[in-house]
Amino acid sequence: MNVHTLEQEPGHIIEQHLLSWTPPAIEGEIPHGDMPGDKVEINDMHICKANTIFPELLDKLYPIVRANPHQRAVAAVCGGSGVGKSEIASILSWYLKQIGIGSYILSGDNYPYRIPMYNDAERLRIFRTCALRGMIADGEYTRERFETIHQLQLDGTDADPKHGKEYPWFSSYLSAGKSGLKGYLGTEKEIDFAEVTKITEAFHQGAGQIWLKRMGRADTELWYEEVDFRQISILLIEWTHGNSDYYKGVDVPVLLNSTPQETYAHRKARNRDTGTDSPFTSLVLEIEQELLRSQAHKAQIILSKNGDLLSHEQYFALMGENTEAAL
Repeated sequence: MNVHTLEQEPGHIIEQHLLSWTPPAIEGEIPHGDMPGDKVEINDMHICKANTIFPELLDKLYPIVRANPHQRAVAAVCGGSGVGKSEIASILSWYLKQIGIGSYILSGDNYPYRIPMYNDAERLRIFRTCALRGMIADGEYTRERFETIHQLQLDGTDADPKHGKEYPWFSSYLSAGKSGLKGYLGTEKEIDFAEVTKITEAFHQGAGQIWLKRMGRADTELWYEEVDFRQISILLIEWTHGNSDYYKGVDVPVLLNSTPQETYAHRKARNRDTGTDSPFTSLVLEIEQELLRSQAHKAQIILSKNGDLLSHEQYFALMGENTEAAL
């Protein structure tokens, strides 16, 4: 448990900076998330966005920190791949340090049940299994059609909607596959949300040390590290699923908006895994964007791709949705 004088209390520090904070020049070592191997590459747009978010974040954190007996709060920076979650979380953490508040960046990408290679394989297995079962249920499956599908699978294009123009029955395959994939992606079947909830609960309750999971990209790269939280007041979770309904403990969700095209371009540029430019990857990103939109009504801060603050009404209008229906 932190022991502070009144002047050192995080709530008091935040109060001092609510109206007077100005962005400092970024220099020195910048913190980053705890996902093994991840790097942050900060550019001017990331800084601009962080400068817009930080005063709003302080405003949202203030009553929460003051109400918590341990002067702690949890914020989540969420959004699609390529929107700058890691970089912006890093800048926010650095800004907190500059005003005298300790923070820690937790990467949600450490908490799927499977390492990326195996999880990608499981996603594809679910898509293809559900797609074929869907064709059978629709009365569309034949041995001859499977021969066509099998070749598309070998080509890695069996999630490409353009095949529907040539094969009228293909919509049955694609629709059922997508439905099955939606039942897995970003759910408790894929991710250990319960473990993340335990972390946020322990943090809120003033835990001094917490064991945190580390997951790399090989099956030998999975371990735990005990992290010292005695001087940490703000836990920052950077994660696509940071605003998910499947776990609890986030006090201030921050949503960074992006289009599926931007997300796809970023994944392709990073090229950390095979198949980053495949139709199946595009389908995964499409479903992830649908999840982000469905959870956006809970976000307390929303930032557009251009760095503008958005109200919920503006966000849903931008995404082409009816606000009342989305809420």
